[in-house]
Amino acid sequence: MTFDNSSPDTRARVRLPRPLPALPLFFFFALVAFAAQTKAQSGGARPVARLVATTTAAPSASAVTSSARCESRTRYAHSSSFGATSAERRAFDLVNRERAARGEAQLAWDDSLARMARDHSEEMAHANSLTHQDSAGRDTFARAADEGVCGWRALGENIAYNQGFEDPVAFAVERWMQSPKHRENILRAAFTHAAVGIAKSADGSVYFTQVFVTR
Repeated sequence: MTFDNSSPDTRARVRLPRPLPALPLFFFFALVAFAAQTKAQSGGARPVARLVATTTAAPSASAVTSSARCESRTRYAHSSSFGATSAERRAFDLVNRERAARGEAQLAWDDSLARMARDHSEEMAHANSLTHQDSAGRDTFARAADEGVCGWRALGENIAYNQGFEDPVAFAVERWMQSPKHRENILRAAFTHAAVGIAKSADGSVYFTQVFVTR
């Protein structure tokens, strides 16, 4: 602030800042649109994925017991066919492609394994929980016995879920192959049969179960 005593008007003359030039209207709306898009992206759900350790078992006393239970507690008729979805068959085919690329024999699709896999994926989707054990406390081997999966010499299971991915099937197989234990099941030379079951939860998460056996 400056005072000039030699001037008749001794009031302070203050230079005010010049107003900024008005923004063009189209630029204003572009800023609004950008802010709205940023807010939507920050508030949206991010893609998520998870795997848990696989289970694999060779013949054992518990396996023999499970096989005996299996014969008496089968819930499904073996003669009935299983209606696999295109996503389930695609996941199975992608796994076989990984085996073929590494010189391993192709797995054969097994309807009894498909039922077991689908049932477990639906159980996980309903509970929003990723686990080899179901709500009744049955592990993979107990579920196999109850589902009528009999006569196996080795059994393994891979599970996973993901949400928000454009191709959840391919992503699940990709993540299995990146995990040493899951990859081991996929490429295990001794396995002869397998199947994949898929289910989606209410929040859009996609659950995967793949069961392998040696017959």
